[in-house]
Amino acid sequence: MAQVKSTDTAPEMVVRRLLHSLGYRYRLHSKTLPGKPDLVFAGRKKVIFIHGCFWHGHDCKRGARIPSTRQDYWLAKVGRNKDRDARNVSSLEQAGWSVLTVWECELKDRVALSEKLTQFLGGPSSFGLPRPASSGRSS
Repeated sequence: MAQVKSTDTAPEMVVRRLLHSLGYRYRLHSKTLPGKPDLVFAGRKKVIFIHGCFWHGHDCKRGARIPSTRQDYWLAKVGRNKDRDARNVSSLEQAGWSVLTVWECELKDRVALSEKLTQFLGGPSSFGLPRPASSGRSS
C-alpha cells in the first residue's frame, strides 16, 4: 500500500485535464479544508473529490469487489474510508461549500462526465480568458 498515491492519481489527472480544457481554473488539495479536496474552486465555494471505487467503497462492480485474503481487514479499511468521507462532506457542507464526488468508474463516459462537471460548476470563469474585441470607438 506504500505505492498507492494520494495525489496526482490517473483518475485525478483525467478530471483535471478535462476541467482545464473546459476553461475552469482551480486549486489543488487545500490543506485548510476538511479532507483536503482534490480540486477547490474557492470563488465558487465548490470542491470536488475524485475517489477510486475500490478504496472508497462505491456501489459499482469494482467498488463491491472484496479481496479474497484478509477480508476482515479490507472491509474495515473501506468502511473507515467511507465514514471519513461522510464526515468530511458534512463538515464542508456545514461550512457553506458545495461538494461533488467523481467516481473512478464515471471516467469512462467523458461526455457525461463533462456535463456533470459543467452542471455542478456553472459556466467557466472569465479569468485568464481573452476579452472580446471591442467594435466601437472609445470615448
